Amino acid sequence: YFVVEAKQGDRIVAELEGLRLGYTFFDPYVAILNEDRFELARSDDASLLWQDCYCAVEAPKDGKYIVQVRESAYGGNGASHYRLHVGTFPRPAAVIPAGGRPGETVQVRWIGGMGNEWTENVTLPTDAPTEYALFAQTPQGIAPSPNMVRVIDLQNAVEAEPNNDRTVATAATAPGAMNGVIQEPDDVDYFKFTATKGQVFDIRVYARNTLRSPLDAVLYVQRANGGNVGSNDDSAGPDSYLRFTAPEDGEFFVMIRDHLNNGGPHFAYRIELTPVAPKLTLGVAEKVRYIPTIMPVPKGNRVAMLLNAARADFGGELNVNFEGLPAGMTVETIPMAADRTDIPVLVSVAPDAANSGALVDVVGRPADENIKVVGHLNQRSMLVRGQNNRDVWGHDAQRLAMSVADAVPFSIEIVQPQVPIVRNGSMNLKVVAKRDEGFNAPIRLQMLYNPPGIGSSGSVSIAGDQTEALIPVTANNGATIKSWPIIVMAQAAHAGGTVEVASQIAQLEVADSPFGFTFQKAAGELKQETAVAVELEVKTEFEGEAKIELLGLPANTATPPEGKVVTKETTQVVFPVTIDESARPGVYKSLVCRATIMKNGEPIVMTLGTGELRVDKPLPPKVATTQPAAKPAEAKPAPMPTEKPLSRLEQLRLEKQQAEAAGG
Repeated sequence: YFVVEAKQGDRIVAELEGLRLGYTFFDPYVAILNEDRFELARSDDASLLWQDCYCAVEAPKDGKYIVQVRESAYGGNGASHYRLHVGTFPRPAAVIPAGGRPGETVQVRWIGGMGNEWTENVTLPTDAPTEYALFAQTPQGIAPSPNMVRVIDLQNAVEAEPNNDRTVATAATAPGAMNGVIQEPDDVDYFKFTATKGQVFDIRVYARNTLRSPLDAVLYVQRANGGNVGSNDDSAGPDSYLRFTAPEDGEFFVMIRDHLNNGGPHFAYRIELTPVAPKLTLGVAEKVRYIPTIMPVPKGNRVAMLLNAARADFGGELNVNFEGLPAGMTVETIPMAADRTDIPVLVSVAPDAANSGALVDVVGRPADENIKVVGHLNQRSMLVRGQNNRDVWGHDAQRLAMSVADAVPFSIEIVQPQVPIVRNGSMNLKVVAKRDEGFNAPIRLQMLYNPPGIGSSGSVSIAGDQTEALIPVTANNGATIKSWPIIVMAQAAHAGGTVEVASQIAQLEVADSPFGFTFQKAAGELKQETAVAVELEVKTEFEGEAKIELLGLPANTATPPEGKVVTKETTQVVFPVTIDESARPGVYKSLVCRATIMKNGEPIVMTLGTGELRVDKPLPPKVATTQPAAKPAEAKPAPMPTEKPLSRLEQLRLEKQQAEAAGG
């Protein structure tokens, strides 16, 4: 509780910063009471201040007034810090119009929290960000927090009441901006503009998300006869957006209302009609979920990040630059292909660089100079998270924090693979660590990212007494065939914390599978031998020989481990399989073949399946019966031996013939 003294007619304003301090999930409540502890005004979750609050009263008489602060549910803890502003300063809930052109002097109407209004001429800066913080100021003081306005080169139209019908719609231009207030429940506002057939505009409402208005907007675009051309509710959060294409020449109407038909003096909005233009926004992928990436780079070492790009209304290759780097720091990037939304970025620091830091401008531009768009970084920091990690309060940064840090006692290198990884294949990526003398902490390894269709282990470490390790890498059947830049990240404990470095950029070439395998079904009985035949299709010619191994056999069955040696002319391989009497009868669809081709002293490995093996129990012996003497069967010549194995159907036919010949 806080006590203040006021004269009759004085304004008492209380605004509290709790959640916005960014410490913890603190939902504050503030109230103004009279001396008898009767509540005169209260506030919880003012939309203007997110989940913070403000309230104001006009003192009904001379005396003392009490400002009460608490957690809205009577909770709170030692981390529930707050900053309370109490005074006679202005506290507008809305400003109309909510924007203007850069450098323009705009007469704005401030709408106070108690319903009071006043006007002021405001000159907007020429170099302001698109969303600009405008502080109300009067002889009584300055508002503790701003009202957000839009600074963009659009002509303003401010509603002139009445405008709740098409016949009295406020005239606007397209492109242009429409500003107003849904002043009471069931109020609707109309604006009109002209367009020619085929013209395309983005129509976007700014209310809850930017202006922090309580309005939950619903947007309609109509013809002069009232027919709807388009409508939207909650396209991006509670605000509305639609892309409008004029179906014919003529006059069109924009209508806006509240979703629940609410209204009030603070239900302000701004509608912008803008031509469709390319947009580009850059971001940095999080290495730890919900934690924004920063870039401390040790001297004489490297760190890497994955840079994202969101293109809108254009395509093509992008080039990225880092402007304003600390002295001694360099950045290695690659062009971002038209079909990609991210690229790896490697940051290096010279060994003799001085410790320093900078907020770096990350700039993206299309490789095609005819596309006029420039993109910058937008990095979200979630300062306060609610239940289910909901973003309750945070900060959007347009610069990347980068610094030159102290040297660390290790670095890593990728041993460049000399062969490609093939579809349905695998390889072991060798990483070598260089340790300073006496540094023997384990080093955890992980790929910065996996190219499309590529998988890698994230649980590989270089033991404290070792200097190298192998990262298993696999490629599925849809891996994109091209050469990909790859980077390995390394983490280790040092100086009471964890430090991170990166390898150089290496190239991982992805190629097509060298073989296609077609398995014939195989079957055999316990204590017998059978054969598994596999047809080979050579999809990529190779020099020399390759080894094919049969894997995935069920327990207690075996094939010679040396496999089969083939060349590019081989069309079939046959694997003998011995079935032990302890094998379990059943159908096994787990057979695969692994092919290994040696090239440049390194293996190219692929594994492909699947084949089927059926293990049968032998038939029980038949009971002997007396049979009339049979005429001796005419001797038949033995069949010529053939290397081609019999299919399962041919085996069954042969068994039947042999049984009939034996009188079975």
